[in-house]
Amino acid sequence: MEKKGGKEQFSSRWGLVLAALGAAVGTGNIWRFPKEVASNGGSAFILIYILFLFSWSIPLLIAEFAIGKKTRMGTIGAFKKILGKKYLWMGVWMMLVSAAINFYYAVVMGWTVRYFWVALSGGITSEVDTFQLWDSFISSWHLVIFFQVISLAAGLLIVYYGVAKGIEKATKFMIPALFLLLVGAMLWSLTLPRAYQGLRFMFWADWSALGSGETWIRALAQSAWSCSAGMGMGITYAVYMSKKEDIALNSFLTGFGDSAIALVAGIAVICTVFASANSYEAAEGYLAEGGTALTFIYLTNLFAKMPLGWLIAPMFFLAMAFAALTSLISGMEISARNLIDFGWTRKKSVIVVTVVTFLLGIPSAVIVLHLNGAPVTAFLDNQDLVWGIGLIVSGFFVAFAIWKYGTSRFRREFINTKWNDLKIGKWWDIIIKYFFPVQLIALFGWYLYQTWSSPSKEWWHKGHWAVIVLLLEWAAVMVIAILLNRKLGNRLDEVEAEKRRADEEEAAQAGQIVEPLQTYEIIDFGEKG
Repeated sequence: MEKKGGKEQFSSRWGLVLAALGAAVGTGNIWRFPKEVASNGGSAFILIYILFLFSWSIPLLIAEFAIGKKTRMGTIGAFKKILGKKYLWMGVWMMLVSAAINFYYAVVMGWTVRYFWVALSGGITSEVDTFQLWDSFISSWHLVIFFQVISLAAGLLIVYYGVAKGIEKATKFMIPALFLLLVGAMLWSLTLPRAYQGLRFMFWADWSALGSGETWIRALAQSAWSCSAGMGMGITYAVYMSKKEDIALNSFLTGFGDSAIALVAGIAVICTVFASANSYEAAEGYLAEGGTALTFIYLTNLFAKMPLGWLIAPMFFLAMAFAALTSLISGMEISARNLIDFGWTRKKSVIVVTVVTFLLGIPSAVIVLHLNGAPVTAFLDNQDLVWGIGLIVSGFFVAFAIWKYGTSRFRREFINTKWNDLKIGKWWDIIIKYFFPVQLIALFGWYLYQTWSSPSKEWWHKGHWAVIVLLLEWAAVMVIAILLNRKLGNRLDEVEAEKRRADEEEAAQAGQIVEPLQTYEIIDFGEKG
């Protein structure tokens, strides 16, 4: 792997951008984005989504890249350096949220790998009952775990080899391949009869959706989730960034690229559904189901019955598997990087992360309810709600760190470096200082009120119990993070002192003097900007 100054590093800007884009692009772009568009007002939702892209996700990516590049540490060490040991727990929260997402995300990737194999082997035909196919698979816990293990093994293999030889090489292949597969699927879907109905449905605006708090919080959660904003990806990958990298440009490229792929996937899925469904109403029903039902029952059924479905189905599920894997390895690297900061080797870190992800992902793999004759992945759906929205809290912690440091000073010193071609103006300060707290408090409060006041039978992700479970799980993770604060802070001090002594000994043998390094300095707050 390429190293400079004894550290791993991306070999090029495009290697970094593709890795970041790989982290951002996931199954949410393919199965979640079309469903959210269909259920929340069409282009009204897209408009809100784009608004949050510029008022939350991209500004947050800029902040994360800047923090990681400056501190050269994972989320825990980064918060320690920016805020001091007192607030280290915020970095622990961010790591644990991304880890919790990976627990169930590995299961989801397993589903895509299973269906790719079924499609490739000719198992998706007009004679197949796709509802029964899904039910029999999701109810067979041993099969679900088997494909969960395959997914984690693929992630382990890539992250084990590090940044340049593992993550960068993998994403340089998978992201272009994913994009080509999705563009091919989109172009093909546009040639189908009644595809125009799908386009009209997707881009027609139901402006009444603007009055729904759930629509706004879903758009914010989708934007944050899709761009990996608040997950710690930006902080982690920036550890391996060249000091000459343009933080602002890389952030915009990641945000725009992710949104473009979401739109391409949305067109492909929605047009395929409308072109192949028996009626307009049936297509609306399929899209309203969203998630697992849309992908593994309805779309699979459409592939089974349409011309060239035998070819499109494996391409579609391969694209989903690539999207899932590029995001999975990002989550694994976030946890592994933090362990490496505590003095662990990469080998030990990656193995431990993989084993823990597998064990704590088992509930998402095996807990399936059968309601009204239909299988429901209730535990997994609940975790998707809890930790998807948890990313918003992580984003708030990043903003808090910037406020504490001084927003204008942070932008001048961390973002607008001499290597930047794209300079960030005061608009970024305004968003971080004012828009972030308003968006978090207003939208989350609005969402809680509407969810609490509108009970649902789907208690695991809507209604009273969903809110209670969400708050309890958040509180548990927050307490764990705070209890570990002092111990982890002291351990980081010890590891940094050990590294410093090792560097001094190596320099002494070479007849050199070690100057104070950014890696070991404690960032001074100074005057707030």
